[in-house]
Amino acid sequence: MTDTATVRCAVYLRVSLDPTGEELAIQRQREDCLRIAAQRGWVVVAEFADNSISATDKSKVRPGYDGLVAGYEAGEFDAIVCWDLDRLTRQPRQLEDWIDAAEDRGLLLVTANGDADLATEGGQLFARMKAAVARSEVKRKGERQRRAAVQRAELGRPPLGVRLTGYTPKGETIEHEAVIVKQVFERFAAGDSLRSLAAWLTSTGIPTRHGKPWNPSSVRTMLTNPRYAGLAVYMGKANGCKGIWSAIVDEDTFDDVQTRLNDPRRRTQQGTDRKHLGSGLFRCGVCSDPVRAFSGNRYRCPRGCLTRAQDGIDQFVLDVVRGRLARPDLADLLAPEESEEARTVGKEVKRLRARLRRISDDYDAELIDGHRYKVATSKVEAELAEAQRVQARLTTRKGAAGILLASDPVAAFDAAPLMMRRTAIDAMCVVVVSPAPRGRKGFDPNSVDVRWHRKENR
Repeated sequence: MTDTATVRCAVYLRVSLDPTGEELAIQRQREDCLRIAAQRGWVVVAEFADNSISATDKSKVRPGYDGLVAGYEAGEFDAIVCWDLDRLTRQPRQLEDWIDAAEDRGLLLVTANGDADLATEGGQLFARMKAAVARSEVKRKGERQRRAAVQRAELGRPPLGVRLTGYTPKGETIEHEAVIVKQVFERFAAGDSLRSLAAWLTSTGIPTRHGKPWNPSSVRTMLTNPRYAGLAVYMGKANGCKGIWSAIVDEDTFDDVQTRLNDPRRRTQQGTDRKHLGSGLFRCGVCSDPVRAFSGNRYRCPRGCLTRAQDGIDQFVLDVVRGRLARPDLADLLAPEESEEARTVGKEVKRLRARLRRISDDYDAELIDGHRYKVATSKVEAELAEAQRVQARLTTRKGAAGILLASDPVAAFDAAPLMMRRTAIDAMCVVVVSPAPRGRKGFDPNSVDVRWHRKENR
């Protein structure tokens, strides 16, 4: 190099993490580096910066660093000013490249902590030691962070980082988001596709964790997160410990959703939502195969047994199902479950109903007065209602629970999306469609048979 006044220098600035995006650390580095250049009388001909980009991972692309290398190779400058050596690189291989460059062309490297004359043996030793210490500290820091993350998971605490939709960073439930999350699980269990759920979430106005639009991948990420079932996680997987936060969905629902997500028969690249109420659900009255939607808004048996207009059939089924949902003994209709808990709850429901009948008989026999009858009846009815809710939860599909366990099942059914309506119908009954009677115009209700899964209690 010639006289100091003619030295052309480049300023390189880097910070590993900028959580606010305001580049305040970059600005501080710039001020220090420009001051160093001015003190030496060097001419700053270029500036390169990498904001919020780590230098530890060798596979990480650093556009600013790549520009610095290209500029030096093109002969645009003779010196580099950076805040510290580890701002420039933490990779021994990259450092050796700069040492080679200094030996070939006499590169000057200046940091806020002093010179690093890479053309001399002493400068090279200093730079290598500095890089080795920085790299070692990164590894120690990483191990400390890993151990802290393991400990947090073992204590059931939420992991640090971007908050989960439905929770604050501390694991407190955000109620209006939690309602949406629960509906996502219920709707997927009922048959909605990832794509349709992404569109629905976008319409709710609730952003993703990173503030980006919802897509099938982000919905899948939500559905596979064990934290929603109250399970502690490490590296994104449940570690067998319970979380200290409240679960938004129960573990059974979470497991059901994982089973459906992992089902190889589920078409993930195409929408799997049904567009018709009875397609694949209603049965042919001749061969019992599921009917399919056909052109002209019709249902058709795959074997050719029948072809029927959809509108009349769908409206009839909806009316019949609404009528059944409005009855107080809805839980009686649900298909039995063979679990011990379900059997126990079933016995409790029968016991409470028998108790109500005895109270009524005692009142009719004037063994108790009206006040005692009212008090006793209210108590038993409350216990019966709770037992029936448990019975319904144990004996129906998870996707239909939001409708069948609602305080107003009819309103919940009418407000539900198509896939949840289909699941509710499937949980309650089998719809059998027979060929239309010959010579009769219009819809004949006798040609559609709604067969409840359990016999009516008269």
